[in-house]
Amino acid sequence: MTRSTSVLVIGGGATGTGIARDLALRGVDVTLAERGGLSAGASGRSHGLLHSGARYAESDATGARECIEENRILRDIAGECIRETRGLFVQLPDDDPTYFDAKRKACEDLDIPVDIIDGESARDAVPDLSADVERAMWVPDAVVLPSRLVAANAADARDHGGDILTHAPVNSMTVEDGRITGVSLGGEFSERIEPTIVVNAAGAHAGAVAELAGVAVEMRPTRGVMVAVEHGGLGPVLNRCREPTDGDIVVPHEDEVVLGTTSVPVSDPDEFTREDREIEQTIRECATMLPAVADAPQLRTWWGVRPLYEPDEAARGGRGISRGFFRLEHADDGVENFVSIVGGKLTTYRRMAESVADLVCERLGVDETSSTAERELPGASKPAELDAFVREFDGQGPTDTDLVGR
Repeated sequence: MTRSTSVLVIGGGATGTGIARDLALRGVDVTLAERGGLSAGASGRSHGLLHSGARYAESDATGARECIEENRILRDIAGECIRETRGLFVQLPDDDPTYFDAKRKACEDLDIPVDIIDGESARDAVPDLSADVERAMWVPDAVVLPSRLVAANAADARDHGGDILTHAPVNSMTVEDGRITGVSLGGEFSERIEPTIVVNAAGAHAGAVAELAGVAVEMRPTRGVMVAVEHGGLGPVLNRCREPTDGDIVVPHEDEVVLGTTSVPVSDPDEFTREDREIEQTIRECATMLPAVADAPQLRTWWGVRPLYEPDEAARGGRGISRGFFRLEHADDGVENFVSIVGGKLTTYRRMAESVADLVCERLGVDETSSTAERELPGASKPAELDAFVREFDGQGPTDTDLVGR
């Protein structure tokens, strides 16, 4: 079977579904193909933090500004995909106080709201907080439920004429005269797609997808472990106020907390070693902020793979720098109707999607502008409807399995 589409989006994470939604709302004929269920990659296997930008404020002003702007937008449009928690950066005795001060100033310069409190006030707000906390900083972090967020974007795309194909892996591409003329899908949709434009939003697999078109996209994927342990009643996200490293974030759910994370390069985003020592290290480091998690029952463990772009990582020196995104046009590589989007963070998925949709619409001669920053996601105020979308698109990831469908 053969079908034609104006745009084929490859990848069913937040960015891919966000692109499909943005294009469908502009009246563009769009098809999305995902090799598994939605949220199967980095989006659904994250720690679920909605960044305020504070984490990157002193190292990347542009990235931090994008985070706070998108944080505010998602609070307006995503409803029950977001849990309002706030975030608390805490300083322990081993942490450099000048780093705390630099982060505070950078946040203030970027209009990221901060409120400095002493250790006693921090423990009043978070009773289980370590007695060693010397001071802390409130920031507008929150928790995102990626399974709901991704599925809601897909549902809006579908409701506006888009086709969402799950369990539809890309098997091959045909390139003729500098254009992709056909994409063969397998799985539940054994058919050939004939697209006008192809968008590669495959995350850590973007390099492998690009190879099918004869294009090189250099990725540097890194694995990170998340550990959910039993612990109820934590209010804010906890961040260790030091240079980003292993085990420096605790994300609250209702009856548990998610501890994260590590960063280890992998050569294959599907096949990689999972080290027990990383689990132990993550728990040990997070317990410096929240001692009770050291002996709390472990509920589940999962690993995510970050879709990092190799040239940027090499230039910036790796971990600790904001995860910016990159829109790669492949006309110079000999394939004029092919675009890749790599890097980025879950928090900035909508902005990434808008950037790609702007380019695609320019190529197609579509004058409509993006409306995704103002338009509420379907089911945003109805958790049961959001959870139905997750089931419809087989989109349940491990990050929020305890919260979706409660």
